[in-house]
Amino acid sequence: MASVQESVDVDVPIRVAYDQWTQFESFPQFMGGVERITQVNDTLTHWVTNIDGVKREFDAEITEQHPEERVAWASTGGEAKHAGVVTFHRLDDNKTRVMIQIDWEPQGVIEKAGAALGFDDRQVKADAQRFKEFIESRGTETGAWRGDVPRPDQQ
Repeated sequence: MASVQESVDVDVPIRVAYDQWTQFESFPQFMGGVERITQVNDTLTHWVTNIDGVKREFDAEITEQHPEERVAWASTGGEAKHAGVVTFHRLDDNKTRVMIQIDWEPQGVIEKAGAALGFDDRQVKADAQRFKEFIESRGTETGAWRGDVPRPDQQ
């Protein structure tokens, strides 16, 4: 099992950082290798990734979601086996620390070598930096579903 942890401080209020992170379909805009994410329902997402020519499709279930605190998930099927948690920490009214922890099972020689050489750590670090640039350039989230109430299209 491989694991990576990364944190990034973003210059937005905790609510904005959390709300943006729960807009899973926007992940391809700042996550390398993520081609598409579809939110199937309140707790299930479908992912399509292509990392260094290795294409994967899988579902991930949101296992825990507490607004402005944490979002946790685990894959439920497909080829990729991983789980993770993102926590949000208020530093002041306009600054939030986003902490990311991902655990996964590398498959095949290429993925195992990449994990051993730290490619995954560098990818998550770059993704965290792109999230910072993405959210700070907007100053607000691209959506407002918080996971604690029905989404607007479900009311």
